[in-house]
Amino acid sequence: MFDELGNKLDRVLGKFRQRGVITEPMIRDGLREVRRVLLEADVNYKVTRQFLERVQERALGEQVIKSVSPGQQIVKIVHDELAALLGDGPATLEWSSSGPTVILLVGLQGSGKTTTAAKLAKRLAGEGRAPLLVACDQYRPAAVDQLVTLAEQVGVPVHRGGSGEDPVAVANAAVEVARRDGRTVLIVDTAGRLQIDEPMMDELGRLKADLKPQEILLVADAMTGQEAVKIAEGFDDALGLTGVILTKMDGDARGGAALSIRGVVGKPIKFVGVGETVDDLELTDPDRMAGRILKMGDVVGLVERAERVMDAGAQEKLQQQMLRGRFSLEDFLTAMRQVQKMGPMEQLLKMIPGAAGAIPAGGIDPKRMKHVEAIILSMTKAERNKPEILDGSRRARIAKGSGRPVSEVNRLLKQFKETQKFMKQMRGMLPV
Repeated sequence: MFDELGNKLDRVLGKFRQRGVITEPMIRDGLREVRRVLLEADVNYKVTRQFLERVQERALGEQVIKSVSPGQQIVKIVHDELAALLGDGPATLEWSSSGPTVILLVGLQGSGKTTTAAKLAKRLAGEGRAPLLVACDQYRPAAVDQLVTLAEQVGVPVHRGGSGEDPVAVANAAVEVARRDGRTVLIVDTAGRLQIDEPMMDELGRLKADLKPQEILLVADAMTGQEAVKIAEGFDDALGLTGVILTKMDGDARGGAALSIRGVVGKPIKFVGVGETVDDLELTDPDRMAGRILKMGDVVGLVERAERVMDAGAQEKLQQQMLRGRFSLEDFLTAMRQVQKMGPMEQLLKMIPGAAGAIPAGGIDPKRMKHVEAIILSMTKAERNKPEILDGSRRARIAKGSGRPVSEVNRLLKQFKETQKFMKQMRGMLPV
């Protein structure tokens, strides 16, 4: 997310960080480079101009130029203004005071509405809500079946209606089902088109009039850049959006849509899709997102992701094993699988302050964990619990069984031994 934009801004702002003294000409030159980076990232030119005017006004103040660390002050100003560009604070949803809350998802075909509906349902269910998915896309082939399949994956019920039934009738029936079954949130997956047209908007208008939704969220593809901003303007004019969900932020999106939508349309980005799995939907926090763009990390986001996807029982068992000093290769495999649930390692490192810059691009082989898993699974249970019994013949058998060279088996065992030493040291530091 924001990789290309973040790397370029980091290079420009790095010049400020390295200087002990900063003059007005230096600031103006640096901000010209920031302008170029933002425009290359497809940020709206008016939004870019207004952003830089605010940054320059604050950066040219005497308090900044004469401060002990003027470079860091300018980086902070850029961070604060980026956060302001993205929103006023952490995104929230509007909840109904009586009856089920209705969230209407709208957008063009191919933006990822159906998948996003399932992701949102899983997230809200994890927060203690009782969502019901509603299949109102009666036109796209297999759209209803896709939603039903995804609903089964996330463990949330879906109301689908009859084949070819009017979407408004399906949605109204879903409201009654929700009231009867105690479902507190309706997430309505609507039909899309290849472009905005009158029949689609008329149908969405009827859905809005009947359901009176608390939220009308546009699902937009971040990879379309400024086109996503134009689409947001069209839907907002017709329906009055309450917010936006940007999908495919893990792709090669340059970031222009995310940084432009609020400035142009005036609607907050409430969620971002950061991957293909049903867990890959993040609530937007402008301050934390700005930190990630500027390579400052997002520790809070990392903790939230861990809490959302990790198995609490497995975590408790691992903790007990560590406290007892009995951390085995079996535990090592469990821990590794728990980390894998959180997403690609490169993505996780970007959320740790300073970690992303310390690891060279392409320095992490995503296949490595699979190789480690294959090696451990080729061991017997006794070997996993007591790796000291692994002599040369056993190591050769494990290498053959996992399809990896003996050198990799030896390297894993060496790394595990070092991990065990570290665990013992940590155990000694813990209060009794």
